[in-house]
Amino acid sequence: MLCGAYSLDQARAHPLFAELPEVMHLPARVGRHPSLQGAIELLGRELDRETPLGGDAALPALLDLLLLYIVRAWYDDRPGDTATGWAAALRDPAVAAALRGIHEQSERLWTVQSPAGHAGLSRAAFARRFTDLVGSPPLAYLTWWRMTMAARLLCDTDLPLRAVAARTGYTSEFAFARAFKREFGAAPGRYRHGPVPSGAGAQEVGT
Repeated sequence: MLCGAYSLDQARAHPLFAELPEVMHLPARVGRHPSLQGAIELLGRELDRETPLGGDAALPALLDLLLLYIVRAWYDDRPGDTATGWAAALRDPAVAAALRGIHEQSERLWTVQSPAGHAGLSRAAFARRFTDLVGSPPLAYLTWWRMTMAARLLCDTDLPLRAVAARTGYTSEFAFARAFKREFGAAPGRYRHGPVPSGAGAQEVGT
């Protein structure tokens, strides 16, 4: 038996995680979820190795991969006609394409028309479909994603504010700082060097 836990910032948890049940049961079936099975086998082999060479790098990477495949397998197992929320969003080609574009190019100058064109829909039709499935309008989700990325960059790197602003789609430090303070209640510099903002906490995710 393998037991593990992840600590998540509850204040910035991705809505995908909010839809997960307290317990996910994934029955082992021959030929089912080969990527997950492969990750489990690789992890087992790594744990059985007696040499410490590369273990500090391999184990965390394999555990992250295992968590990814567990979540992906659970979503894949949900019947298509009963899927709602993010399960439905990820199965909708238009919305999934727009989400992929936002996640991979959050620094772009996006408008509602931009992801709509990315998804091959009219502006109004795309906005309705995106909001219904994701739970927030396209530009609101874009701002949430940008601020989440900005908070991570501030905490995990020493990049100057102008670089963080540029990487999250803001052309000036002032505009970035104003948007960040509106989202977090603290200026970027204070957030980087200060305590965890009120409302943040840890949530364990077992694997």
